[in-house]
Amino acid sequence: MSVYAEIIGVISNFMYSKLLIILLLACGLWYTFRTKFVQLRMFGESIRVVTEKPSEESSVSSFQALMVSTASRVGTGNIVGVATAICLGGYGAVFWMWVIALVGGASAFVESTLAQIYKKRYSDGSGSYGGPAYYIEAALHSRLLAVLFCVFMIATYAVGFNMLASYNLQSTFSVYSFYNPETTPWIIGGVLAVLVCYCLLGGGKRVVKVTSLLVPVMGIVYVLVSLVVTFTHITLLPQVLGRIFRDAFDFRAIFGSFASSCMMYGIKRGLYSNEAGCGSAPNAAACADVSHPVKQGLVQMLSVFIDTLLLCTCTAFMCLCSGIEPDAALAGAPYVQAALRQAFGPIGPVFITVFMVLFAFTTLLGNLFYMDNLFIYLHKGTPSKGFMTGFRIVASLVVFVGAGMSMGLLWDTSDVVMGLMTLINVPVILILGGTAIKALDDYTAQRAAGKNPVFKASTVGLEGKTDYWND
Repeated sequence: MSVYAEIIGVISNFMYSKLLIILLLACGLWYTFRTKFVQLRMFGESIRVVTEKPSEESSVSSFQALMVSTASRVGTGNIVGVATAICLGGYGAVFWMWVIALVGGASAFVESTLAQIYKKRYSDGSGSYGGPAYYIEAALHSRLLAVLFCVFMIATYAVGFNMLASYNLQSTFSVYSFYNPETTPWIIGGVLAVLVCYCLLGGGKRVVKVTSLLVPVMGIVYVLVSLVVTFTHITLLPQVLGRIFRDAFDFRAIFGSFASSCMMYGIKRGLYSNEAGCGSAPNAAACADVSHPVKQGLVQMLSVFIDTLLLCTCTAFMCLCSGIEPDAALAGAPYVQAALRQAFGPIGPVFITVFMVLFAFTTLLGNLFYMDNLFIYLHKGTPSKGFMTGFRIVASLVVFVGAGMSMGLLWDTSDVVMGLMTLINVPVILILGGTAIKALDDYTAQRAAGKNPVFKASTVGLEGKTDYWND
C-alpha cells in the first residue's frame, strides 16, 4: 500500500502541475472567447430557463437534472476540499478556485450542450440518456475511446470520489468524545452504506427525488450559516481579500515550489469541486427534457457557479474570517470545525457535522446516478436487473471501505482517476465544440426574434444523425 501511495502521489503531482492546468485553462479560455463570454452575458438567461417545465410531467426537468449534477458537485469538496486547499496552499488558493470556475463555466456549457445534442432515447420512449461516451462515438466514431472514458468515470465516481466522500463524512465525528479511530469510522461507514444501498435499489427516480429535495434546502441553510459567520467578523474581510489576491500573485513562491503552491491546490480542489470539463455533468444534462440543447448547457453552467463561486466562497470566507489561521495540521474538516467553534461555541462543530452528512450523502447518490448511463453504453442496452442490483450492492460496500482509509491516499487516487477522464473529455470537446457554438448561435437568434427556441438537428448539419431533434 505504501508503494501504491507513493506512485499515485507522483502521478497526481505530474498531472496537476503540468498537464491538466494547461489543458483546462486553455479549453476554458478558448470557449470563453468563442462563446463571447457565455458564462457572463447569458447568466440571467440560465436562471430563467432553469424554471421551465418539461413537456411531459413524468420527464426529468432542467431543474431536476441541475440538482442531480449539483448533488455530485456540491458535496464534501465544498467543505473539506476548500479547507484542505487553504490549509496546504494558503489564502491564494481561493483566487485560483475562482479562476477555474469562471473559465470552466464555458467548458461546462459546451460539454452539456453536446450531451443534449447527441442524447439517446429510451426504447420505451420514457425519456433520454447520454453523456460523453455517446458524443465521443457518434462524432468521432471511436467506441474504444468511449469505453475508456466510461471505465475511468466508473473508477472516479463509483470508487474514488465515493470512498473519499465516505471518509470525509466520518472524519467530522473525530472531534467528539465517543470517536474511536479504530472502530467508529467502520460503524459510520456501515450505516452510510446501508442508507445509500436503500436509495440505489429504488433506481434512478428515487435518486432524483431525494437530491431534488435535499440539495436546495441544505445549500440555502449552509449559505446562511456562512454569511452569519462572515458578517459577525466583517472587519476582517478586507484583510482576508487582500491576502487572497496578494498570495495568488506571489509567483516567486508559486514557481519556487509549485507542487505545494496555492495555484496547484486551488486548481486541483476547484476542479474536484466543480468538475467543469471532466465529463460528469453531461450524463445528468442528457436526461433533461428541453426544447433546445443550449438550455441545458446554460443550466449546467449555472451549477459550476453555484458550486464554486457561491458555496466554495462561503466556506473560504467563513473559515478565513473566523480569525483561525490556516495550518497544515488542521487540513480538512478540523479547520472548518475550528472556525465554527470560534463563531458559535461548542455547537459550531455540530453544524458542520450535519452539513457534511447531508452533503456527503447527496454526493454519493449523485455520483452513482451517473453509473446507469455508463452501463447502458457498455452493455449496448439496458443491463439486467440482477447486474445492476449486484453493482449497487458492491458500490455500497465501496462506501463502507472508504470510511476507514487514509485521507492523503484517497485524495491522490481521486485526483488521478478524475484526471484520466478529463484527459479524454477535454480534447474531445475541443474537437466537437463547433457544433455547440452553432447551436448557441441558433438559440440566440431565436431568442432575439422573440421565440421560445426549438432545436432542429439540420441547423447544425446533423440531420438524421441524432436520436432527437430531427422533426
